[in-house]
Amino acid sequence: MSKERILVVEDEEIARENLVHILAKAGYRPRAAADGRQALAALAEEAHDLVLTDLRMPEMDGMELLAAVKRRYPEVEVIVVTGHAAVDSAVAAMRQGAFTYVAKPVQVAEVLAQTAKALEKSAMRRELASLKRKVDPASGLSRLIGQSPAMEALREAIVQVARLECNVLITGETGTGKELVARTVHDLSPRSEGRFMAVNCGAFSEELISNELFGHEREAFTGAAARRKGLIEAASGGTLFLDEIGELPLPMQVKLLRVLQERTFLRVGGTEEAPMDARVLSATNKDLKKESETGAFRQDLFYRLDVVTLHVPPLAQRREDIPLLARHFLAKHAGALCREVSLSPEVLDRLLLYEFPGNVRELENIVQKALAVCDGAVIEPAHLLADLRDERVRPTRTARNAWPTLEEHEKRYIRDVLEEVEGNKSKAARILAIDRVSLWRKLKRYGLE
Repeated sequence: MSKERILVVEDEEIARENLVHILAKAGYRPRAAADGRQALAALAEEAHDLVLTDLRMPEMDGMELLAAVKRRYPEVEVIVVTGHAAVDSAVAAMRQGAFTYVAKPVQVAEVLAQTAKALEKSAMRRELASLKRKVDPASGLSRLIGQSPAMEALREAIVQVARLECNVLITGETGTGKELVARTVHDLSPRSEGRFMAVNCGAFSEELISNELFGHEREAFTGAAARRKGLIEAASGGTLFLDEIGELPLPMQVKLLRVLQERTFLRVGGTEEAPMDARVLSATNKDLKKESETGAFRQDLFYRLDVVTLHVPPLAQRREDIPLLARHFLAKHAGALCREVSLSPEVLDRLLLYEFPGNVRELENIVQKALAVCDGAVIEPAHLLADLRDERVRPTRTARNAWPTLEEHEKRYIRDVLEEVEGNKSKAARILAIDRVSLWRKLKRYGLE
């Protein structure tokens, strides 16, 4: 049976059922939607290879749907189905990006022939996109910037791990780029054509994250007007990335363990198990082995997640990469502003002396802020944050054996950011690249409320 998913959008029930029957009999996997809004909801829930849509529909017509599909899912081909009297509209739809049109009453042979051609074009586009990803400097291993031995070792490990189907635990301090590593593993894996679905386990309550991961059945709770797929189901054929896995509540750890063991899951409010077909990558800045030994994290789940470990080194342990990263971020943000700006040697010297408790994320933030206050062609020390302007930039380690803890690093960094934005927690959360709930927890933990 063919694996191609085809979405049939038609407001007339008989015509809709007829098209679904034709496609299913030919071996495709059709799904029906009664109007454009239902169609967009279906596309958001599940990847499709082709859309067959009527042009004349209430609320959102076929032309509006075509525009929305091409804007949100440019790789999906669209065939419009229309009456003989509306051929001009069909031609207009083709000018807007439709693959072709089929006239009503539909002929089985014509529908199947045009469907096969559209799917062939879609497959060629995906193959070209896959090849492009392998050479595109913005994707794959080339996104992991650095020439240090630590980064070379990480890239080699990613290549080996990507080919496997096993679960991977990505460890490293906050801001080192763990999600970037996860995306690279996905892009180089056999599942690269599937979706990469990420969830921050520390950003939701137990009830919300259960709904986020597993989805829910209709009327599972007040306001659940229709069945909703969770991220596990949406990632089918692809990769599920569980960020900050160490923050997952213990009751949810039990549920996740069962999913990983049985490869099935239950939607909230459901009684029928659904299969799981997603590779699981997870990330943490905690020592989960130690946490599992103390009971703060389930030991059985830890061993399920930690089949292979990828460790992302902190920036302070790969200082030779700082100039490369700084120039990369400068080119990225200056390019977006259509500006040509460089870093002075003195600025690079300051950066090389700094410890970067916030790691790569903090370096990007420093470059962005310097670019914002620099109105010339060269960023000088005067454009840097106060801590970096002083020629006597102090490393965070004050004595040979007086290393501050990671928590002390993080507390200081959060405090500095809050001072910079004058206590605006929304701005601070954006700079720190975390949500407000996570920031609130950290403020409470460090007594910075």
